[in-house]
Amino acid sequence: MLSTAISTAAEESTETSMKFTSLGGGHGLYQTLVAAKLSAPDSITAIVTVADDGGSSGRIRRELGIIPPGDLRMALAALAQDDEHGSMWAQALQHRFGGTGALAGHAVGNLLIAGLTSVLGNEQAALDTVGELTHSQGRVLPMCNQPLDIEADVSGLDDDPRVMRPVRGQVAVASTPGAVRRVRLLPEQPEANPDAVAAILDADLVTLGPGSWFSSVIPHLLVPGIVDALNSTDALKVVVLNLSAEPGETQGFSSERHLHMLSQHAPSLRVDRILVDGHILPSSTERRYLERAAQSLGAEVIFDQVRQRNETGQASNLHDPARLSEAISAIYQSARLAD
Repeated sequence: MLSTAISTAAEESTETSMKFTSLGGGHGLYQTLVAAKLSAPDSITAIVTVADDGGSSGRIRRELGIIPPGDLRMALAALAQDDEHGSMWAQALQHRFGGTGALAGHAVGNLLIAGLTSVLGNEQAALDTVGELTHSQGRVLPMCNQPLDIEADVSGLDDDPRVMRPVRGQVAVASTPGAVRRVRLLPEQPEANPDAVAAILDADLVTLGPGSWFSSVIPHLLVPGIVDALNSTDALKVVVLNLSAEPGETQGFSSERHLHMLSQHAPSLRVDRILVDGHILPSSTERRYLERAAQSLGAEVIFDQVRQRNETGQASNLHDPARLSEAISAIYQSARLAD
């Protein structure tokens, strides 16, 4: 079904062709990249966060001192060609070893990226080589060429809710029982990957999100070179808002507050559109608050149906790649016509 949709989109690519660049990490970026393939663009580039410190990625990072490969691996799996060869490789990349031995919990793709980095002497060369193996429909780039750490200011960890405590590490930030107020990268203001900057400047369409807001989305905005590129590019810039607040990171956050967090961490950031699922904000008052928050980013809010549903019509908290592709393509085409 996915291959058929891609083929159909490819036949119409004369009208919808674009250079598509997506910023994010984890499952949110995975869904966006699958949606990007359905849009049959001229090119797809994934720009991925590099602060993961948990699980297989964290172990490899600590032992080898390389960029954590987990989110990069997921992006490569998402971009694998939709044929038997690509599907086999995508499944192999995502496969995790079981048991209790030294390999338990490691993803095959993480080990492959780590091994190729050692052989080739360069992580980007390793990522590109895995892309060749999977017949990738796009390129995967780390946002920085060094591993980073996330540190958050968190309230609610003491009896006095006004007291802020630092919490360090992506896993710790994502699972904190307190309320995250602000995050920063360590080292602060890292240098952006020049290839990532070039991909943003060369793009026709750039997406940011969905994903873990403080550990997959906002880290991009803490890299000055990335923000400068976003503000300099002629691309249409679309923020894809999460379908719900996440336990831990954004528990209790409204859609409006998600946007305020972007402005708080990158005051100079300007984007064009905010894509929101139409069922998130049923009241006109909530929608007005969100539109007001979007104005601080220079953006217009677009409501569409992008939520995944099962056979019985029950909604999930995952974006549907086909619906997301249609919504983003419609936004892009509308902007082109307006120009």
